[in-house]
Amino acid sequence: MKKCGYISIIGRPNVGKSTLLNNILKYKVSITSRKPQTTRHQITGIKTLGDTQFIYVDTPGIHNQEPKAINRYMNKAATSMIRDVDVILFVVEIGKWTELEDNIVNKLQNCSIPIFLVVNKVDKKRSVEAALFIDSIKNKVKFYDVIYVSAKQGHNVNELESKIEVLLPETEYLLYEEDQVTDRSTKFMVAEIIREKIMRTIGSEVPYQIAVEIDSYKVDAEKNIADIYASILVERDSQKGIVIGAKGSKLKKIGTDSRIDIEHMIGMKANLKTFVKVKSGWSDDDRALKSLGYDLI
Repeated sequence: MKKCGYISIIGRPNVGKSTLLNNILKYKVSITSRKPQTTRHQITGIKTLGDTQFIYVDTPGIHNQEPKAINRYMNKAATSMIRDVDVILFVVEIGKWTELEDNIVNKLQNCSIPIFLVVNKVDKKRSVEAALFIDSIKNKVKFYDVIYVSAKQGHNVNELESKIEVLLPETEYLLYEEDQVTDRSTKFMVAEIIREKIMRTIGSEVPYQIAVEIDSYKVDAEKNIADIYASILVERDSQKGIVIGAKGSKLKKIGTDSRIDIEHMIGMKANLKTFVKVKSGWSDDDRALKSLGYDLI
């Protein structure tokens, strides 16, 4: 019999959930940056090993404040994956247990799904620190197992996968093709790549009220090139200036860095044109969010 199941990856913002998923897949499906709440959508990563298919779901970081519709969307997207999955990976950072972790534990109290506590940013030199950290939190919720990993370096990732595989249900068929790594469209992935480069280029200046919309994506098979037009949406004129930068320097860097990753992903040249537009109040407008691909359940 084959095995196939869903594994949700939950945790507070910026603990390494997306980095862990990318390392497991050996393919970048979820964007990363040092800025909290980089992940806004549920991102599905698919890995097939022989007769076993792992369907991982990376979720936005669960946070307490919901000042705008987009924040409420992200929390719904994250907490919905505490149900209807086969395994939960609760990712925490070694030595850091906050009110947000307590909030997640409260949501997990009546959960009957096996929960792995995945302690990230651990290496062999810090094994004593890891043991002390686990001892301080081990009674907060009933964990199926505790795994120490380094999501960035890949430490213990294979061991984690082996333990997950035991818990996946048997099935007569797999849900996805063996070579498929995500269920997201190319246009979605392109928009996410651009958003990642915005966050990395602008750093601490980047406003949360930034989104990317792909206006046009056309492939010329004969020339082996994709023509892509993308709009970077901000909410105020002042934010537009931040994204563009002095004499267009930041927007140029965003475009150049994005093009490199896009070409690597699609396997052909990319002619990328980016434009910055002001769309006032989009992050607190359900209709605008839906048009940008946010599934407001």
